[in-house]
Amino acid sequence: MNRPLSEVAPRDAQGRPLDVIELRQLPVRCIVGVYPAERGTPQPLDLDVALYLDTRKAAAAGSLRDTVDYARLSGELRFLLETADFRMLETAAEALCRYILAPPTEDSARAPVRAVTLRLSKPEALGRAGLASLQVHRTADEYQFELEQKPFGQVDIVFQDEHVGIYRLRVAPGRTIPTHEHRVMNEAELVLGHGLLLQGRPVPAGTGFRWPRHFPHRYDNPRTLEQTVLCVDRPAFLPHDEVEVPEPEGGLMPIEGRAYYPAAASTPEAEGERW
Repeated sequence: MNRPLSEVAPRDAQGRPLDVIELRQLPVRCIVGVYPAERGTPQPLDLDVALYLDTRKAAAAGSLRDTVDYARLSGELRFLLETADFRMLETAAEALCRYILAPPTEDSARAPVRAVTLRLSKPEALGRAGLASLQVHRTADEYQFELEQKPFGQVDIVFQDEHVGIYRLRVAPGRTIPTHEHRVMNEAELVLGHGLLLQGRPVPAGTGFRWPRHFPHRYDNPRTLEQTVLCVDRPAFLPHDEVEVPEPEGGLMPIEGRAYYPAAASTPEAEGERW
C-alpha cells in the first residue's frame, strides 16, 4: 500500500505543519473479530501508522528523546495487538491511538505525538474478494487519561472496556509491586524501561511476559528513575484479583519472556543518544 495515510499534515499551535513519521505494513498475527471462527485462531493483520509531531528539536540536537523511537513503538504496538484479543478492528484502532497519544513516561522519554492516523487491514477477511481495512485519525486533545495512585507509584488507565484493559504501571524509584498472582484475569506485561528487577533479576527493556494464573510475580525498581510496565488485562482489571501472596520458600520462579524490541533498543545504552 503505497498511498500516504494522510494527504495534509495537521498544524501546531503556531500554524506550522507537523512532521510525519510513518510505520508501514507492520505484520502481526493476533486474535481479532466477533465471529466464532475468529475467536480461537490468530489471523494476520497489517498495521500502518502516521505519527504527527515536531521533529525540529531532534534535528538540531540529534537526540532520540526529541523524536519517536519507531523500533520501540512498533514492538509496543505489536505487543498490544497480540495480547489484548480485541473483538473489533474499531476497538483495536481506538486502543492503539490512545496508547500512542498518551503523554510519554520518564523512562521512555520521547517527543509528544500531537495526532495519529492509523490503518488496520485484514488481508484474509474477504478471501480473494478484496481487502478489508479500517483507517482512523485522532488528536491528542481528544483524550484525557485517568490515573490512580498506588503504593508503588501510579497507574495510567490507557484504555478499558468490558473485555480488556490497557494500563501503564509506573513504579517509583525504590518502590516495589509486591509478590502477587491472578486467579481470574489473563495478564500480559511488557517492560518498557531498562532498570526493573523481575523476580529479583534484571530484565531487558522490551521484554514481554504472559502470566499463567496462580503464578507469583514481583517487580522492584532499584533505580532513581521511574520505571514503566505496559500491562494488558483480560478482562479489564479486577481489583479483587490482584492477590498478594507470600514469596515461595524456594524463591520466585523465573519465566521466559519474549523480546519485542530489537537488540540495540533493549540495552542500557539505548536510553542515551542513539539513532
